[in-house]
Amino acid sequence: MPALCRDCLHSFEPQAARPRCPNCRSPRIKAHPELFSLSIAHMDCDAFYASVEKRDNPELADKPVIIGGGHRGVVSTACYVARIRGVRSAMPMFQALKLCPDAVVIKPRMEVYAETSRAIRAMMDELTPEVEPLSLDEAFMDLSGTQTLHGAPPAVMLARLVKRMKDELGVTGSIGLSHNKFLAKVASDLDKPRGFSVIGKAETADFLRDKPVRLIWGIGPAAQAALEKAGIRAFSDLLRWERRDLHERFGSMGDRLWHLARGEDNRKVSARNPVKSISKETTFFEDTMQMEVLDGHLWRLAVQVSDRAKAKQLAGRVVTLKLKRATHSSLTRRQSLHSPTQIADQIYRTAKGLLDHAVDQGPFRLLGCGISELAPEDQADLTGDLLDPDAERRATLERASDEIRKRFGRDAILKGRALR
Repeated sequence: MPALCRDCLHSFEPQAARPRCPNCRSPRIKAHPELFSLSIAHMDCDAFYASVEKRDNPELADKPVIIGGGHRGVVSTACYVARIRGVRSAMPMFQALKLCPDAVVIKPRMEVYAETSRAIRAMMDELTPEVEPLSLDEAFMDLSGTQTLHGAPPAVMLARLVKRMKDELGVTGSIGLSHNKFLAKVASDLDKPRGFSVIGKAETADFLRDKPVRLIWGIGPAAQAALEKAGIRAFSDLLRWERRDLHERFGSMGDRLWHLARGEDNRKVSARNPVKSISKETTFFEDTMQMEVLDGHLWRLAVQVSDRAKAKQLAGRVVTLKLKRATHSSLTRRQSLHSPTQIADQIYRTAKGLLDHAVDQGPFRLLGCGISELAPEDQADLTGDLLDPDAERRATLERASDEIRKRFGRDAILKGRALR
């Protein structure tokens, strides 16, 4: 059975039940019969936002850190110290602070996270051209046929990747290695943080049989309830169903479930899957319909959407406004532009027009802003609304302020409305 030291990257044949690396004596060994024959991987950073914050502020190293909004907001992510206390992503902030009252709460710094994400992506691109990002902190990789190029099997290159991430960027990640995307993603969650898990072809059926169906990516509470109503809680329950019956009961999802129950997933890792939208939202401490409060938040959201679009070299043709009432009912309004934009001023002004017509339906607990129908930035309108004589001047000032913020920090220059 081949084995790999995840610290010094030495490959060897283990001689004991609990081996150490014969080269560096590290106990961080991964041994598996198919270790050097599998090539589909999923890399998931460990508590990414919180890890970046701890990297940039060593005083936070041993403290519970929560990334998210204010008291009425939700948790974006939490470090593992906070997770031990029960804090989870998407948990209401007031609940998280009850569980972990000594937590340090930090507002997300998306520009910093995006910069670190781009550095990780560059490392992945050195391994294979087939990198399919799912978000800033996770991606699929297909390393088939790369062994000749790198002179080492995919498992070695993946261990080298997470070692570089730690040494050069100060963040850690967990690797899932298998023979398809579904199982690679499952594997990456098995041993976090700093995990390296393998699910081989030979063990797939035995591995899945007793696992709960909620293990399937995309099975949320509603789908899980529907499956439980049909008596399906584990993969072994799925195996008792005929494919036709699953399709009749659950439609296209039934076909997918039939294949996944057998560990089958024919989806390819594709670097060409486009980003469909860019959005940002915030939850308020108190419900509000005060236009001055909403306007200040809307501007800040538009800037963040614009920053993300510029970082990804994209522009959007449709601007979307999202509002959620205290009853959790939502309002969504969209407006198409004459041409794509990544200019914060134009995103804000378009969304503001939509907000003006919806504000009387408040009060609201959440406000969101985004762009969709994305296109490369070279198709963007860099001047703004041609019917607005001041639009080009504002766009020019925005690009100048972007350069100042890039050089001196995001808070180096602020508009007055950002302070509302």
